[in-house]
Amino acid sequence: MSSESVGGIFGAIVAAIVLAVAIVFGPIGQIGKPAKPAKAEQSAPAAVAPAPAAPAPRGPVIREVPNQ
Repeated sequence: MSSESVGGIFGAIVAAIVLAVAIVFGPIGQIGKPAKPAKAEQSAPAAVAPAPAAPAPRGPVIREVPNQ
């Protein structure tokens, strides 16, 4: 057996192991996961906080740069 065929077999084994681990630890969709609990609706909406004021400018604003 050449080193290329050994590498190909080893690569296939590693790929199969990675695929099996991905299926076991991260099933696709809802399979194997507990159902999400339904959220209870609130009778009164929560108080909305007022939007924060715009921050003050930090430094001078340079509008034009003279050509020298």
